[in-house]
Amino acid sequence: MTNSTTQMRAITIPEFGEAEVLRFAGVDIPEPGPGQVAIDVAYAGANFAEILYRRGVVDVPRPFVPGIEVSGRVRAVGPDVEGLRVGQPVAALTIVDSGGYAEVVVTAAALVVPLDESDLDLRVAAALPSNSTTAFLVLDRVARIEPGESVLVHAAAGGVGSQLGQAARLLGAGRVVGAVGTPAKIDAAKRFGYDDVVLRDELDGAGEFDIVVDMVGGPSRRAGLDRLGPMGRLIVMGNASGAADVGISANELWFTNKTVSGFNLAAFSAGHPEQAGTALRRAVAAAGRGDLRVEVETRPWDQVVDVHRRIETGATTGKIVLEVGRR
Repeated sequence: MTNSTTQMRAITIPEFGEAEVLRFAGVDIPEPGPGQVAIDVAYAGANFAEILYRRGVVDVPRPFVPGIEVSGRVRAVGPDVEGLRVGQPVAALTIVDSGGYAEVVVTAAALVVPLDESDLDLRVAAALPSNSTTAFLVLDRVARIEPGESVLVHAAAGGVGSQLGQAARLLGAGRVVGAVGTPAKIDAAKRFGYDDVVLRDELDGAGEFDIVVDMVGGPSRRAGLDRLGPMGRLIVMGNASGAADVGISANELWFTNKTVSGFNLAAFSAGHPEQAGTALRRAVAAAGRGDLRVEVETRPWDQVVDVHRRIETGATTGKIVLEVGRR
């Protein structure tokens, strides 16, 4: 904490731009309102979502404190909060209002999961709320996966890609294939439960799939649609390539019996916090049992500029978490 009793350190976005715009600043310590929890942050997950905020893709008031997921200990609980207590170790989604790149963050109690009965340490727990929760929600609630169905996942070596292949297995998928952008990422992706991993530019020979999950955009989106079999579902959940939007013909969907759906974790968590919290509890339980592998790299939070550069250039596999405060 800073010397002031009302201020804390946080990483802020004072203006939109490249990674270098990120700045440490003193900001007011947030207090929980009704149905909310304040958390002393131990680790904050680093995600492509924070890069989108920093670039100005999402128009937020500045200075803005990014950070969509954390682990730490409960600092205070607001009125009408049950089942959480001060000092309790927790993992939490902070995606609705962000703020996780700080010593203290406030979020809805429904998006906070206790870790008391889990063997997970706080470092690993910080890597679960965004990617692992998304994996279960996308496949179960959006794609409505059925036992034995085949799944293709783009960016299979990345944070959410590393979880989607494993979640598909846990939900009963048959064939699960990952697609990556470079040969260097093939071996990394294979560690996450995929039957096969192919290069993104060589999907023509990969066969048909019931479900394709695309967070890359551009040519990958078109390729994913082409790889769907009849009654197949393409799930759109990102545009990491920064490519122009891909137009999809409604008549094509009509004639080929295909479906395109979108998923945004922030919007879902804001509208359905209880359901997002349920998915997070599912992810925590799976990781605690050892059914969900999470590869975590820890970096001091004063190295956030370098971390952002690595994420946006596609130079990472698995998940990076920023070490913020006390454990």
